[in-house]
Amino acid sequence: MTELEKYEDLIARVPYLILPEDQLISNLSNFTAVLKEFFPKISWVGFYIFNGQKLFLGPFQGKIACTSIEIGSGVCGTSAQRNETIIVEDVEKFPGHIACDPESRSEIVVPVSYPDGRLFGVLDLDSTELGSFNLTDKKYLEKLIDYIEKNILPHSSRLWHS
Repeated sequence: MTELEKYEDLIARVPYLILPEDQLISNLSNFTAVLKEFFPKISWVGFYIFNGQKLFLGPFQGKIACTSIEIGSGVCGTSAQRNETIIVEDVEKFPGHIACDPESRSEIVVPVSYPDGRLFGVLDLDSTELGSFNLTDKKYLEKLIDYIEKNILPHSSRLWHS
C-alpha cells in the first residue's frame, strides 16, 4: 500500500479503534500504537499534554523521551505556541530543537485542542531519516487529530485542571 492508501485505510478504521466511551489514556495509547504500526518511517510517536504551564509526556511508542517541554521551546513547544502543524525536514536546522533521541532526523508536530479551543497538547512524530514527513502527512494527521478533538476529547475528563 502507498502512504496515501495507508492514511485512507487508517481514517476508515479509527472510529472503530478509538472509541468515545473508552478512557482517554487508552485511546491516546492505541492511537500512537496504530500510527507506529502503519508507518515504518516513524521512529517515535507520542502525545505531549498541556497542564496549563508546560507540555508533559503522554502516551507514546518508541524510545525513552523528554518528560516536559516549555511552551515555545523546540518543535513541540513552538507548534503548541503557534497552534499550527510544523514539518521539520532536518531537525538539526530547527532553532532550539530538543534532541531527546540523537538518531531523530525529521519531525512533524500537530497541535491538539479541546472543543472550546484551549490547547490539549501536541502529537509528535519523529523519523530517523531526513525529510520523512510531507504535506500528505500533515493533511491526514490533521484529519486524524480532528477526529480526536471532535469525538474523544469532548467525552473525556481532563487530565489536569487549568
